[in-house]
Amino acid sequence: MSSRMKLSLFLIPLFLLSALAVSAAEITGSGWDQLPAILEHIKAPEFPDRDFDVTNFGAKADGKTDCSDAIKKAIAKCHEARGGRVLVPGNGTYLTGPIHLKSNVNLEVAKGATLLFSDNFTDYLPPVLIRWEGEECYSYSPLIYANNCENIAVTGEGTLNGNGKTWWDWRKSDGEPYRAANNIKKEWCESKKPVAERILAKKDFHWCPTFIAPYNSKNILIEGLTLIDGPFWNVVPVYCENVTVRNLTIRNHGPNGDGCNPDSCKYVLIEGCVFDTGDDCIAIKSGKNTDGRRVNRPSEYIVVRNCKMIDGHGGIVMGSEMTGGVRNVYAEDCEMDSPNLDRALRIKTNSVRGGTVENVYMRNVNVGQVGEAVFKVNFQYGEKDTGDFTPAVRNINLENVTCNKSEYGLLLNAYERSPVTGINIKNCSFNNVEKGNILNHVKGLKVDNLKINGKPVDDNLEPVPAK
Repeated sequence: MSSRMKLSLFLIPLFLLSALAVSAAEITGSGWDQLPAILEHIKAPEFPDRDFDVTNFGAKADGKTDCSDAIKKAIAKCHEARGGRVLVPGNGTYLTGPIHLKSNVNLEVAKGATLLFSDNFTDYLPPVLIRWEGEECYSYSPLIYANNCENIAVTGEGTLNGNGKTWWDWRKSDGEPYRAANNIKKEWCESKKPVAERILAKKDFHWCPTFIAPYNSKNILIEGLTLIDGPFWNVVPVYCENVTVRNLTIRNHGPNGDGCNPDSCKYVLIEGCVFDTGDDCIAIKSGKNTDGRRVNRPSEYIVVRNCKMIDGHGGIVMGSEMTGGVRNVYAEDCEMDSPNLDRALRIKTNSVRGGTVENVYMRNVNVGQVGEAVFKVNFQYGEKDTGDFTPAVRNINLENVTCNKSEYGLLLNAYERSPVTGINIKNCSFNNVEKGNILNHVKGLKVDNLKINGKPVDDNLEPVPAK
């Protein structure tokens, strides 16, 4: 699908695009019956048929010339003209620092073109407002960033190279500065220090920026590109609404190289993507601890379909920063297969982070193999049960999910005071399960035609020995 979409300025003014993008039928019903109405709320933005070629503003595709200023000027002109496409033409490599989008701008990287992002840390200053691992602060700019924008896109058949190895080596060379920065951020958030005063952007903190991170924005399209070697998490919309992430290939085996992490977002479609990552492929988040409770904004109405997960800690994950809650998640028609993919569906939190996950629906998912479990819930992720914010997980539904090899089928560890409730498994088959299932504090498990290692099991779901 081409990202260059034509729009007659005489028929629909740009300022109406926002309203058009989210005007849709009211969501009614329950379960999979809600999906059509949810998809009606998710519409990719369209842009005028008007181009701003970055080479006309001084950009050179030699891989050495700093094109940051040329790209900035092209974006500004496109925005001033009330929208269009900022084109990075093919057949070359364009070196750049961080790119900040503006409303009504589609940044398109053409086939054969590569945006190579600088690994000079100071290029990502001055600091910008971000949510870093679930807590707000000012820090290094994401490689591609937008704040309080409408109708934005990053598209094309080209490549975005995050040049992450320098960042990874810098972070791994001495873990203490990274831990120190996290501890400072934690102290500031716990003490409710004003966000404007939480400035964490010093080189000696060894802090890595996210790749594509629209913030507090709406009507967003990220489509078609190949992302490689991002410094940290890759596609991270925060406080965004009406987001389409389509046909991306994300390859990142650096530390915390998550693929796509919607954070306190509403109406998000992730489809046709390939994830080959060193951490979670998709991790749905909603803030962390005290700062997450201050914001108190869930992620909801998230749709994942027709994606392929290769390596990663989890295929589709909720948490661990899920203090604001996650609800109404739909995943279908996906493929997952790698000994280096640990779980297919994963929910992770603890009593310090808290949060509620509810109304999760997964169907028609083929799993070749995973390293640990087909479905895992962990209430003691990262910390023991030491907090005052008991998490909850309820109404999780798996239908037509098959797996050919895993250590466990279900690996569910909750609290006695807060069991996992309303697990429904229908028409599923888990084969070559080495250790059966672990069910600690699970209530209301319902099974309809589940086979483990070829043997039918009932609602008791006793551990089944491998063949």
